[in-house]
Formats: sequence, C-alpha cells, structure tokens
Amino acid sequence: MKETFRDRVSSATFGAGWSLVCRLPEPVGRALFNFGADIAWRRQGGGVEVLEGNLLRILRTSSGFTESDPEFGQELRALSRAVMRSYARYYFETFRLQAIPDERITAGMHVNQENIDLTLEHMKNGRGVIYALPHMGDFEQAGRWVILVGAGSITVPAERLKPEAVFQKFLAFRQGLGMEVVPTSGGPHPFGVMAQRLRAGKLVCIVADRDLSDTGVEVDFFGEKALFPAGPAALAVTTGAALMPVGCWFVGEAEWGAHIYDEIPVPGAGARKEKIAAMTQAMATVFEQAIREHPQDWHMLQKVFVDDLDPARLARSRARAGVQDNGDAA
Repeated sequence: MKETFRDRVSSATFGAGWSLVCRLPEPVGRALFNFGADIAWRRQGGGVEVLEGNLLRILRTSSGFTESDPEFGQELRALSRAVMRSYARYYFETFRLQAIPDERITAGMHVNQENIDLTLEHMKNGRGVIYALPHMGDFEQAGRWVILVGAGSITVPAERLKPEAVFQKFLAFRQGLGMEVVPTSGGPHPFGVMAQRLRAGKLVCIVADRDLSDTGVEVDFFGEKALFPAGPAALAVTTGAALMPVGCWFVGEAEWGAHIYDEIPVPGAGARKEKIAAMTQAMATVFEQAIREHPQDWHMLQKVFVDDLDPARLARSRARAGVQDNGDAA
C-alpha cells in the first residue's frame, strides 16, 4: 500500500521522538511534553472527549458530586488534564527509556515484592504467568523492570499500527528492551504463540482493558457494561498459567509504582465459556480498583463502554461471543 503524506508525517514524528528526545535535558523534555499535553487538552478534540466520557464513569461512582453540580464538571476537567499530562509522560519516557540506566529503572520501582517473588517461583517451577494490565502508567518501563529482576524475555502481543514504519519502530523499541513481540495480525496466530510460551513457563504480558477483536466479554465496569478481551482468561484456562492482574502508575516526576494482584483462579465448575467470562469479570473488578486508586494514570482515549460503541460492532461482538480466544494488543 502506498504511503500517504499523513503516514510519512507520523513516521517522521516518531523517528524524531526516539532520536531527539534523549538529547534534551530531562527537565526541558518534561516541560515540553506537558506543554503539548495542555494544548491537546484545551483543544478538547475527539480523543479528549472520549477520555472524559470514560472518566465520567469513574467520577459517577466515586465523586461526592452529581453531574448537575458545577463542581462535578470542574473535577472532570481537572482529572482529564492530569490524565493528558500522564499520557504525555508515558510517551516522553517511551522515547527516553533505552537511555535510562537499568539501575534507575530498578531502584525507582515501587512494587509489592511478595507477588514478584511468587511470579518468579512459578516460572522456576515451569508454570507460565500472565500479567494482564490496563492502559495505566508506563507499562513499557514495567516490562523492562520485570525483565531486569529475573523474568528473562517476556512475550507481549502488539497491535499492528499504521503506518507500518511506526509499527516497526515500536517493534524495534520493545525488542531492544528484551521483549518478544507477537503482532496481532500479519503473522502466526498470537494466541497459539502465547500459549506455547506459557506452557514453557514464560511470562506473557497483555494490556487488557479494551477489546480489539469483536469477540470480547461483556463485563460490569464502573457501574456500566464494557467489552474486555477474552484472551488473558482463555490463555489461563487453556494452559494452566497463573492469571495475575497488574496496575501501574507514576510516582513523583521520576519514579514508578506497580501492584501485582493475586492470581485469578480458574473456576472449578462450568463450561469453558463460563469460566472465561467469570475470570474476565474478576479481572475487570481488579482493574476498577487499580484505576480508582490512580485515575490520573488511566490513559484510555478509546471507547470501552457498551453505550459508547458502534452498534454494528457491538452486534458483531455479540454474534461471535462463542469465539473467546483472542487477546488485546499492547
């Protein structure tokens, strides 16, 4: 397919990010990315509108105000600005991550050590582990961190972004961090590859708070219905791997936090489809907890709630609900 002008601009932008951002003094780079985030927030384009629609659900169930109160709108706008700045930080750190010393990545990570120890013990004993994450914090840094503390190479599915040149840049970036990247299209079926890795006692990380497959599981999420990918639960049911949700967030200006939650067990009774649905709902409930604790670091600028989705897509999803073996992309 012929590359469009927009494709060339996108590719050049990401290329400049990786080549130039590392050369900027860190305070200058952070200030520039915050400035860009504030401009995007003030313009309130489509992505910010979707973001605020998602954040609205959090505030409805956690704020002391109702939507008719002026304070509710002020709180929503303040939160969306904080999210845009957090999202800008994610990209800033993505462009800089290969230049950040490993010692800083490990020393700056705050995590519940007992469950990283349990993860490594599972892997040592030949049992695979699935980390399922929402779009929170800097999950690229978290992936690099878990590699550094002993997980070895981790496997991640990745949506084949357009243009192809941008996808190839992200592919090279993640491979440079020690990740095995499995494209969700244009190659071997990602479910089969991930299942193989899990049976070999490896760690698979899946960003799993948005369904991309039209085969998602309908879950209760912040008081409404949302579509989540079936892949993490399906992999656990298929391979016996431990499904452990993870939430990530930023700490201060230069450190990170993560919580590795307890394993979601495979139900002892029920059909395969019922087990997957129950585990996916349990995962969504854990994600709720993580997002409530750090709402400013949930970078969800895409539609996830059923009421916001295109009816045709929703109909396809429900028609194909019996096919539950696809994961989301990172």
